[in-house]
Amino acid sequence: MHLILRWALNTLALFVVVTVVPGFHYHSIVSLAIAALILGLLNAIVRPILVFLTLPLTIVTLGLFLIVLNAVMLELTAFFAPGFRIDDFVAALIGAVVLAIISWITNQIGRKPEKER
Repeated sequence: MHLILRWALNTLALFVVVTVVPGFHYHSIVSLAIAALILGLLNAIVRPILVFLTLPLTIVTLGLFLIVLNAVMLELTAFFAPGFRIDDFVAALIGAVVLAIISWITNQIGRKPEKER
């Protein structure tokens, strides 16, 4: 059940990105749901490998290269997802930042409060 809830929240986050950031296009909510599923799979499988391979660059840029890596994940999602398209890499960069902020907020909502010591 938790996995379906995360998928729905990621679909909603992707909908907000498509609505707010110019350069993102989709055909239907089904295409957004498929794109959210593909993005989740890419983030689970491909992203850790890319983070490891680009670790020196990430360290040199003090972690800012992770934004570029997130934009690459969005571009890969647009490549594999039917009905989901990103115009250019700048839009993907802006979308990566917006998606990171939305994901941070949804993760805070879904967390259980920590016990005080």
